[in-house]
Amino acid sequence: MFESYLTLKAEYEIVPMQLQDCAEVAALHGERFSRVWEESEFQNLLSQNTTFGFVARQTNAILKKPLPGFVLARQAAGEAEILTVAVNAKLGRAGLGWRLMQAALREARNRGGETMFLEVDGGNQPAVGLYRKLGFETVGERKAYYVAENGAKSSALVMRRVLR
Repeated sequence: MFESYLTLKAEYEIVPMQLQDCAEVAALHGERFSRVWEESEFQNLLSQNTTFGFVARQTNAILKKPLPGFVLARQAAGEAEILTVAVNAKLGRAGLGWRLMQAALREARNRGGETMFLEVDGGNQPAVGLYRKLGFETVGERKAYYVAENGAKSSALVMRRVLR
């Protein structure tokens, strides 16, 4: 019981991604994906007026901590897509992926998006489950699209959600 008084429950806010966030975003992306995106790639994408993103920030941290999560998306001509999304591995199932995706869905809709697409490794069941809970449906499959470090191949699921 005494320990609960010493434990600070983390609180997070979801805020628009800025160019100065790209180094942290690239670092987290590199931890979560085998195909690493460089900081400059994130900066180039975020500099485009069709691209937007959000980052999660802990609001009650005493010390600076690694970036908890982010989402990067784009919207043009009524269609939006999630380019990439990641949550720190230590924070899985804390609701940050849900909150980041909700922010991206809302922004895409505000920008005139009618549908949103994403692509996910079919073997990533936590992500597939999250996207299904958010209303995404599988509309296509790219067989043997992803190759793991051990050489194993998995399919990419193309998922879509109507925004209007």
